[in-house]
Amino acid sequence: MEFNNELYKKIEALAAEVGFETAPLDPSILEADPRVRDMCAENKCRRYNASWSCPPACGSLENLEKRMKKYSSGILLGTIIPVKSRTDVQAWKTGEDSHKDHFDTLVRQIRTFDKDIMPLAAGSCTRCAKCTYPDSPCRFPDKLYPSMEACGLFVSRICKQCGMTYNNGPGTITYFSCILF
Repeated sequence: MEFNNELYKKIEALAAEVGFETAPLDPSILEADPRVRDMCAENKCRRYNASWSCPPACGSLENLEKRMKKYSSGILLGTIIPVKSRTDVQAWKTGEDSHKDHFDTLVRQIRTFDKDIMPLAAGSCTRCAKCTYPDSPCRFPDKLYPSMEACGLFVSRICKQCGMTYNNGPGTITYFSCILF
């Protein structure tokens, strides 16, 4: 499969409008690594087995990798958020919410001209105060994206391979998502 440069340029322009840093992403580099899932299972974020966007609800690594590999093109999206300190939890949360809102906007825009995309979010879905998993279906299935980590992706490695800076230094946190098309 060949990278779709024309579609990439269109998506890149939309991404810039909503404030993302971008880089081309070749889906052939994506490897679903079980070690990332092992980190998910440690449940430090308290979302493992508690969210439709996280393991095990999001699906097996094998199925997710198959889905990722069906695409020929992608875009890596980053948002750099200034923080006063590593303990500035409010800035982290505000930055995460902003990144996710912009991501939703971008996905919605892309779906107006390309419905066959695979959005991979920054971290777990935080849309609902309490996720319906496992008792009821997701309330917002059209906005349900597995996280990059849930897909077994080492985000720092993806950034390096795409030429984006993962750690933007003291006083910042950077959130990453991607869209495969």
